[in-house]
Amino acid sequence: MPDPITAPLPASAATEPLTGFDRVAWCYDALTGLVFGPTLKKAQRAALAGLPAGSPRVLILGGGTGWILTEVLQRRPQATVLYLEASPNMLARARSRLTQECPQAAAQVEFRHGTQAALGPMEQFDAIITFFVLDCIALSEIETALAQLRAAQRPGAPWLLADFRPARRGWRRVLLTLMYAFFRLTTDLQARELPDLHPALGRLGLSPTSSAVFFGGAMEAAVFRGIEAIPQG
Repeated sequence: MPDPITAPLPASAATEPLTGFDRVAWCYDALTGLVFGPTLKKAQRAALAGLPAGSPRVLILGGGTGWILTEVLQRRPQATVLYLEASPNMLARARSRLTQECPQAAAQVEFRHGTQAALGPMEQFDAIITFFVLDCIALSEIETALAQLRAAQRPGAPWLLADFRPARRGWRRVLLTLMYAFFRLTTDLQARELPDLHPALGRLGLSPTSSAVFFGGAMEAAVFRGIEAIPQG
């Protein structure tokens, strides 16, 4: 496993203009806290109740500045983690946070620049975490992205999800429209509409075993498992 502290960032992080979520990495936590208060973390903590016991191998996709990484390691000190993030600046901030808050776990974490497409064909995980990241994937790409993640899910492993819920009307629809407009302007986000994740995951043989809603029903925390792993009757 590469050294999570000393491994260099992609060369593009130092040589290219800021693009994507690199532009907002410096203020992302403050921005989401201003808009949503503590609700984002409440939803993520609710989903983390589904973490397997012991020393699981965990995939965190799009974890941003790293709060969720330290939360996982506090709950499962023996876990090993692949931290997969598309923004070099977010990756650097997550690495710095780990050094400051959980230095004893440095050897347990691999930081990798990329998306789900950067997963190796043989990589398998005891838990997959996708918190407020699948909403950034364009509808034309979501089925492929979910299938790549599903292929990395060990039999019986939970898929921990926290994200916004689709809405066709009302204030929740206005909120989603404003969010997508803001991030298209600030990060060049290609996604323009929230994917309906429940049916998409269902087509991959996954079903929710627990679910809770937050922020007036605008957000959901859920744990999905393969249908074959859910007790019948």
